[in-house]
Amino acid sequence: MHFGEHLTIDGYGGSFEKLEDRGLILKVLKDLPKQLGMLTISPPVVLRYAGNAIKDPGGWSGYVMIAESHISIHTFSKRGFLTADVYTCKNGLDIKTVQNYFREQFDLQKLEINFIKRGLKYPKNNIYS
Repeated sequence: MHFGEHLTIDGYGGSFEKLEDRGLILKVLKDLPKQLGMLTISPPVVLRYAGNAIKDPGGWSGYVMIAESHISIHTFSKRGFLTADVYTCKNGLDIKTVQNYFREQFDLQKLEINFIKRGLKYPKNNIYS
């Protein structure tokens, strides 16, 4: 038994136009929780970041709070790169569905996937009253 599951996606070779599309990012943050049977508890937020002179050429960052935790997306359009997190306290996350969804939505050519089981020692009962 574990508390939850955290999937991280690093996507490469994505479509510049799709990674730049605020409306698409907003749509993903609205639709993906529904597809995964999660309960959205706040409207999605998507903000523009201009970048810095170090390694970030700028892009969009967005997140949505779900009852089960959160989903976040960060785009780096000029580099065809995207990072995303899907963190849920539900067990049994359909990793293939999430991978395919991001690949299709942003035309990602290559994905790096990391999957972490969180809270491996999560108490079965309350420890404080």
